[in-house]
Amino acid sequence: MKVIDTNDIGLRTLIHDYPRVLAKFTSENCEVCDLLAPPFERFATEERFQKTVFLRLDADENPVARKMMAAKVAPFFVAYCRGRLLECDTLRTEKEVLEMLSKLQTCPDELVAAQ
Repeated sequence: MKVIDTNDIGLRTLIHDYPRVLAKFTSENCEVCDLLAPPFERFATEERFQKTVFLRLDADENPVARKMMAAKVAPFFVAYCRGRLLECDTLRTEKEVLEMLSKLQTCPDELVAAQ
């Protein structure tokens, strides 16, 4: 699947439509954002991450995204498992993004029925 460019409204919808979502909040003139763009797009197309949706939002244009970042800077990554925030942080390397993705893969595809 390719990276989906979205906004705050799309983010709220998509995190509930898919079991695993990794959102990348970017900002204009962000060199690290540009450096991480190719690996982020590559991860989105890899077979092992086929059940994860990759989103990209411009934090400068989306107030909810900007608020989530608080005092952090772009690129800010947010991992959602079944609509709930799993973890979030400013990431600077491909390895850090891959580590967040690996943690996100532990999110179940389906809800486990309560017994």
